[in-house]
Amino acid sequence: MSTLIAAAAVFLLIHLLISGTQIRDRITGVIGEGPYLGIFSLASIAALVWLCFAFGAARHDAANVAYWSITPLTRHIALGLVLIAFLLAVPGLLTNSPTRVRGGELVDKPDAAKGMTRISRHPFLWGAAIWALGHMIANGRTADLILFGTIFVLSLMGTASIDAKRQRALGERYAVFKTKTSNIPFAAIVQGRQSLKIGEIWWRLLVALVLWAIVLHFHTMWFGANPLG
Repeated sequence: MSTLIAAAAVFLLIHLLISGTQIRDRITGVIGEGPYLGIFSLASIAALVWLCFAFGAARHDAANVAYWSITPLTRHIALGLVLIAFLLAVPGLLTNSPTRVRGGELVDKPDAAKGMTRISRHPFLWGAAIWALGHMIANGRTADLILFGTIFVLSLMGTASIDAKRQRALGERYAVFKTKTSNIPFAAIVQGRQSLKIGEIWWRLLVALVLWAIVLHFHTMWFGANPLG
C-alpha cells in the first residue's frame, strides 16, 4: 500500500506543484514550451503507469480493507454519475478551448466560449472528477479510495491550476474569457452570462453515450468488475 501512496503523491505533485505553478513558467523560460511539454508528458505517463501497477499490487495487500460495500441504491448513483461524467468528459475532449494544451491563443476568437465551453471552461476535468467520485462510491476499499481519490483531487484542483496558468500567460485577455464562462458546470448559464445551445454539441453527446454504453457492456471483461451487479 505504501507504494501506491507514493505513486499517488508523485502523480499529484508533478501536476499541482509543477504544471500549474510559476515553476513551469521558469522551466519553459529556460528550455522552451515544446521541450517542456515533451518532458512533462513523459513524466506524466511514467507516473500514471506506476500508479496503475501500484494499484494492481495494492489490491492484494492485507491493508486493502473495505470501509463500505455497494448497495442497490449506491450502485444506481454510481452508474448515474459515470454517465454524467462521460457526457462532460468526452465532449470536452472533442471541443477546442483556450484551456486545452496549446489552446491559449483561441481566447481571442469570437467563438472562444462555444459548445461545451458554454457549460464549463473545464468539462473534461469535471467529468474526470465525477467519474472518480462515482467509482469511490462503488468501491470502498483502501486501494480504490487512494486511486480514485487521487484522480478526484487532481481533477478539481486542476481546474483552478489551469485558470491560474492561463491568467499569468494571457492576463486581461483570459480575464475577459472568464467573465463569459464558468469553472463550475452550468454556473454561467444559471447566472445568465451564457446560454446552452445543444445544437453545438449534440453529436459530441451522442459519441459520449455510445462510448458509455460500450464501456458499460465490456466493463466486466476489461476491468474484472460488473457495474450492473
